Amino acid sequence: MRSNRIRDLIACSLAAVAVLAAAPVSAQQPYDGLWQVTVVTKTGSCEPSASSTLTVAEGKISGPGAAISGTVGSGGLVRVSINGAYANGQLNGNSGSGKWNGASAGVPCSGRWEASRQ
Repeated sequence: MRSNRIRDLIACSLAAVAVLAAAPVSAQQPYDGLWQVTVVTKTGSCEPSASSTLTVAEGKISGPGAAISGTVGSGGLVRVSINGAYANGQLNGNSGSGKWNGASAGVPCSGRWEASRQ
């Protein structure tokens, strides 16, 4: 009787491993997660600074209330478009920085951004 239980336990364990192995695995990237981003204007008439929390999931950037389209490569290279402004830069570990450019009322503006993982 005891050997039947052990055999059943082994069979169930093997079945569970097979199910887990067959399940699709999320392609999590090294920079996936929540990021606090601060944007600072250096030239032009855009807002002097702004902060927002953005999400990186499977290398794609998203955020609340804005038309965001962008990616973070596995090496941390950032390319993003937010409401007509464009940014690029580099993430490394739990922080990153880069440059951005856009316009306010048709007047060009640009600056820097910094990010930290939450």
